[in-house]
Amino acid sequence: MGPSLVLTTWFFALLLIITIYHKADALKVVDPTDGFVSLPLNQSNFEVQRPYDVPVDQRYSYVDGVHIMWVFKTDKPHFPTSNTKPRTEIRIKGYDYSSGVWQFEGYGYVPSGTSGVCVMQVFGASLHATTLMLRVYNGALSYYRNPVIVPNIYNRWFKLNVIHDVESSKVTVFIDGVQVFETDGRGGTDHFFKCGVYSQDDASYRMESRWKGIKILKKM
Repeated sequence: MGPSLVLTTWFFALLLIITIYHKADALKVVDPTDGFVSLPLNQSNFEVQRPYDVPVDQRYSYVDGVHIMWVFKTDKPHFPTSNTKPRTEIRIKGYDYSSGVWQFEGYGYVPSGTSGVCVMQVFGASLHATTLMLRVYNGALSYYRNPVIVPNIYNRWFKLNVIHDVESSKVTVFIDGVQVFETDGRGGTDHFFKCGVYSQDDASYRMESRWKGIKILKKM
């Protein structure tokens, strides 16, 4: 083996090691809440928005610490004059924000068959209604329609952390303690968090998500 071939072999071996190291580092489990303070929450902070013509208990239940929300694609919007699509969502009240670094944490569950739906959002933007939408299409969790963030999210509890840094205009998404996505913010001066089911294009007939352990945190 000639000297040039040896150097080439060592170069590619080193490149492979560096690539493996960076991939392992990218998949490192961390605590996204480090440096944040968890804010007080109670049931009064959870405003359930559901189709206006049905009682809350026909689209929402809260049992043993688990919020279960479901909606049908033929349902009405959440108030009569709205032209939005059907939803059953928890709107976090009491912690609207326009500056600072804020975080949503919660454990989510999406049963198979639920598709074409937003399951979590950061409301508020300058030219859009939202800064972030996490949607499910055929089992894949995506940022709006794409890119896909998690290829298969069905039928398992996952820990979701979403950090919104208003001044830096950055949104970072963690699943089970691993950073899986980061994107630019979309401006705006009035933000809050929501989770549940909000029908989108190509929606399944019935949509459902479950949430527990919801926290709102702020970097002080």
